Amino acid sequence: MPESSLVCIGKITGVHGVRGAVKVASYTEEPESVAAYGMLHDAAGKPLFHLKVTSVNDGGVIAAISGVEDRDAAEALKGLELYVPRSALPETEENQFYETDVIGLPVFDEAGGRVGVVKAFHQYGAGTVIEIKPETGQEILLPFRNEFVPVVDVKAGRLVVALPEEVEARPEEGDG
Repeated sequence: MPESSLVCIGKITGVHGVRGAVKVASYTEEPESVAAYGMLHDAAGKPLFHLKVTSVNDGGVIAAISGVEDRDAAEALKGLELYVPRSALPETEENQFYETDVIGLPVFDEAGGRVGVVKAFHQYGAGTVIEIKPETGQEILLPFRNEFVPVVDVKAGRLVVALPEEVEARPEEGDG
């Protein structure tokens, strides 16, 4: 399964108790929905397992995994990102999108100049950050907020960014 057809919907962040339950950070709108899409996969598309949610907590869930019966087995899964095929997700509504639908789209500045392409999204705890691979120079990281990314048009296949002055004035690699 191509990586681009997978969507990360959660990550195992720890263990809960001694019977193999895991803590899962859920990236779905409703945390318990992380278990609603059937078979979960790793980043390469390898089928892993189904989750059975036993409780919901702040931003995530406690879940059981068939075959994971003790704390050591659960601990071995810590850090594992959980993916589903893009086709398993519901269609988006107007002005909504999945991050995977935006990765690879061209990025333009407000004057219409091409900046680069969307490389990735990152979750650092204080909000989502968009990573842009520019035409030249180093990657650009911007908070994924309206003031920095005023236009996300998946149908037209483009984003518009408002680059801060310090990014626009940054010398290219190798310059003085």
